[in-house]
Parts: sequence; structure tokens; C-alpha cells
Amino acid sequence: MAKESMKAREVKRAKTVAKYAEKRKALKEAGDYDALQKLPKNASPIRMHNRCKLTGRPRGYMRTFGISRVTFREMANQGLIPGVRKASW
Repeated sequence: MAKESMKAREVKRAKTVAKYAEKRKALKEAGDYDALQKLPKNASPIRMHNRCKLTGRPRGYMRTFGISRVTFREMANQGLIPGVRKASW
């Protein structure tokens, strides 16, 4: 489990990115890079990091499901993810 502060930090970054998205787009189209530099650092979408929605694990993230590989495996073995079965051959 990730620390709650790390999960909260990512949520805060996501809100900041959403808040400044239109302004960033307009400044980029205008070519006003000086004004773009004055925006908060966390307004850039590059600074966001994908994390597991359940545990907050930052590594081994599976985009299609929004969870980490460890959580995915546990849930798949329990049959909690529709359409996913353990492979056997």
C-alpha cells in the first residue's frame, strides 16, 4: 500500500492539470512561452504518474484496467474481473 500522502498528492496534481488545461492550450497555440513558464509546475500533465486505483502502487500499472499487476492477478484469480481467466495449456 502506498502512503496516503502520495495518493493525495497525485489527486491534487490531477485537479491542477484539469484546472489549467485550457489556459495551457491557449498559451501554447499563441506561442507565449514566458506566460507558460509562470504557470505552476504541477499544471503540466507530464508530472502526473499512473497509480493503482486500489493500492496506490506506482509500478506495474496496467492502463486497460487502472490497477497494478499484483492487484490484477489477485482479482483475476478470484474471478472479480469479467472476461479474464487464468491461462492453461
